[in-house]
Amino acid sequence: MNTENQQHNPVLLIHGIDDTGSVFNTMAGYLRQRGWSVHTLDLVPNNGAVGLDELAKQVEYYITSNFAPAQTLDLVGFSMGGIVSRYYIQRLGGINRVQRFVTIASPHYGTAVAYASRRPGCVQMRTNSAFLKDLNSDAAMLKQLSFTSIWTPYDLMIVPANSSQMPVGREATVPVALHPWMLKDSRSLAMVAAALAAPI
Repeated sequence: MNTENQQHNPVLLIHGIDDTGSVFNTMAGYLRQRGWSVHTLDLVPNNGAVGLDELAKQVEYYITSNFAPAQTLDLVGFSMGGIVSRYYIQRLGGINRVQRFVTIASPHYGTAVAYASRRPGCVQMRTNSAFLKDLNSDAAMLKQLSFTSIWTPYDLMIVPANSSQMPVGREATVPVALHPWMLKDSRSLAMVAAALAAPI
């Protein structure tokens, strides 16, 4: 088991809107059983009341506080957490620390559902918002990582569902009916594990 731990980077799981780190309990257990050191944090506030760039600073602080400066790690972001993670990677220097990056049902090009709220974080997740256009303007930098986007074509939170697709990296589809099931479906768990085990 120790050998496996040495082979894998630590993994940090970043949750979505109105969630906490506990939303990953099933996935975290699955990965730990397979030799990963798994970490979660609770983004505060989690309801879109602050911008995703502000939440990304919490990710940066958690990583700086909990890992040695030379420690590489892998990130998994669910829904909003995927965009928060992208901001950390693309704008806060995470590109220099993160080796593998997985997004699960993340609104890379926005979601119509975000128009239901005027909170700053929700405005940033609207379809082709200025915030997302800026991030997508240099998304090619994600080619420096082992990047995988996992999504479901039946997503009712990410509208249209193909907003979770990216023009870079690998892509995998899990045809589940509900957004939250993406964190518990056995196929999704296996895909995440495979992405995190991929050679660099």
